[in-house]
Amino acid sequence: MVQITFTRLSSIATEEIVAHMSDPALTAHMPLLQGGWDAQRASDFVSMKEARWTQDGLGHWAFLSDGAYIGWGGFQREGHDWDFGLVLKPSAFGLGTKITGQTLTIARDDPLITSVTFLLPSTRTKLGALTRIGAIHEGEVTYDGALFRKYRLVTNDAG
Repeated sequence: MVQITFTRLSSIATEEIVAHMSDPALTAHMPLLQGGWDAQRASDFVSMKEARWTQDGLGHWAFLSDGAYIGWGGFQREGHDWDFGLVLKPSAFGLGTKITGQTLTIARDDPLITSVTFLLPSTRTKLGALTRIGAIHEGEVTYDGALFRKYRLVTNDAG
């Protein structure tokens, strides 16, 4: 059985993040992923994601499968919403449901997170997993000039 663990993005080698974010398979479903990735861009990205932990008390993790880096994701505060993102290496795409389940457990245990949003580009056509977990389609939103379908999952009623 595969063991998924979470660690901070800052613990992952910059070269590994560069290689991951430069994979052409990602650009098909990430309209905001533009331009090339180099060590400076990866370093700036990690610094930005780490700053969210300080600012919001929650953020993005690096995900490891049996100790090997397979991607990153987690929560980012967007206005009043906690948006969930998940960016896996193509070789780890099949682990998305497991990782999402683990992260949603964290959200459900946090009384400040009453719901989680998911922003999906129009290229994402397989949406059954979202409806199976109870996410509701709220419409479309434009973020940094790109159009996304917005879904919301109520995680707890404490807020």
